[in-house]
Amino acid sequence: MTDTHAPLLDRIRTRRAKVGIIGLGYVGLPLAAEFAKAGFSVTGFDVDAAKVAERSEEYTSELQSR
Repeated sequence: MTDTHAPLLDRIRTRRAKVGIIGLGYVGLPLAAEFAKAGFSVTGFDVDAAKVAERSEEYTSELQSR
């Protein structure tokens, strides 16, 4: 790794990196939840709000309890 990667690696190690997930389906939503559980700030985006609302309830309650 070069020195240009050092700032990013530091942000990842210290959980200051911001994670963006495009598509919150069967892969994206659990992935976003895992990053959030690990302490990262996560923003998710999906064009199908109904799909997200349908699947997010199980993850929302789990994450809010932390």
